[in-house]
Amino acid sequence: MPVGDLGEYLGRIGLAEIPQADPAGLARVVRAHRLAIAFENLDIMLGRGISLAPEAIFDKLVRRGRGGYCFEHNLLLQRMLALLGLPTQPILARARLQSAPGEIPPRTHLFLTAELEGRTWLADAGFGGSYAPPMPLAETDPVTSPDGIRHRLRRTGERGSPQGEWLLERSPDHGRTWQAQYSFDHLPAPPIDIELANHWTATRPGARFATVHIAGRVTERGTVFLTDHDYSATGEDSRKVEDPAEWHGLLHQTFGIPLTLDEVKDLPLFAR
Repeated sequence: MPVGDLGEYLGRIGLAEIPQADPAGLARVVRAHRLAIAFENLDIMLGRGISLAPEAIFDKLVRRGRGGYCFEHNLLLQRMLALLGLPTQPILARARLQSAPGEIPPRTHLFLTAELEGRTWLADAGFGGSYAPPMPLAETDPVTSPDGIRHRLRRTGERGSPQGEWLLERSPDHGRTWQAQYSFDHLPAPPIDIELANHWTATRPGARFATVHIAGRVTERGTVFLTDHDYSATGEDSRKVEDPAEWHGLLHQTFGIPLTLDEVKDLPLFAR
């Protein structure tokens, strides 16, 4: 096991050996990252804001065992992949999962692309809606994740067009229907654009991540979510969680998020 930040990160995501700098190694890292580190926006809801400083992200997601949202996850992933010899580029996308037909959402989702073995690969450790395995940036056969969910990329427009150059879609029913996840142009995002997107996402009144309490986790069976008072998990019946002590227990036991009970009670969800 390597020492330093890379060693701590690999320990956090449960990898005992250094993955190879190839597509299989990339897939192994992204899968382990998604299984180990929760998706959550609870610092925003506690009024703490989101720092994108590399040391702040590393301290929060690795050393303190917290989760984060796309900017934190994928900037951490980018830094760790670079240490593994896998340079990447950050890309900003328009999240389509909650969008109405015809709506043009802002570019507020961050993911990565990597150049490996003569191809461009999409790598995303921070999309809260689902787990998409790394896949070539091409119109190829759908990629199936371990829970049976399929993802595919379609080229949908010209670079710079409102709908975007590429669209990632998800099928929960073996390809019978497809749901738009996010659209993007294959252009690297400069740090100032990432900073602006993070600020907008975390602070704009009415924006989803500034309004709704979200905790999510990829599991071997699929996904599990706690969205305000609503708990849902693949293969289980959904239910309401109204008691802060039960909410706190789920954060610890199911999502691995070490907020204290007092911090949970300070969330607007329970302080209203």
